[in-house]
Amino acid sequence: QVQLVESGGGLVQAGGSLRLSCAASGRTFSSYAMGWFRQAPGKEREFVVAYVRSGGSTVYADSVKGRFTISSDNAKNTVYLQLNSLRPEDTAVYYCAAVRSWYNLPTKAYEYDYWGQGTQVTVSS
Repeated sequence: QVQLVESGGGLVQAGGSLRLSCAASGRTFSSYAMGWFRQAPGKEREFVVAYVRSGGSTVYADSVKGRFTISSDNAKNTVYLQLNSLRPEDTAVYYCAAVRSWYNLPTKAYEYDYWGQGTQVTVSS
């Protein structure tokens, strides 16, 4: 089993920044894909970004491209999501997810096997 723990959420004004962290523990893979998703009240879970450790490829949702950046510290088994130029519509619970993968970049929630508990991001106008 893999455990994922997110942190770093909070309340920020529009235009501000936050950095989310997702720490993985337990059984680890030699290669994996990590994804961030978000879910606003009354809405479906939405893909934000995916990253695959093998090769370091990433794919971003159009709504966050140029504003959000994913990075990783493999020694710490931690993935980060830098959120810049935040907008009120970015308000949601942000979840990280993981699945064993060598090159595939999953963008659908059902493609992931492991999920964190989520961290709330609230952007005020």
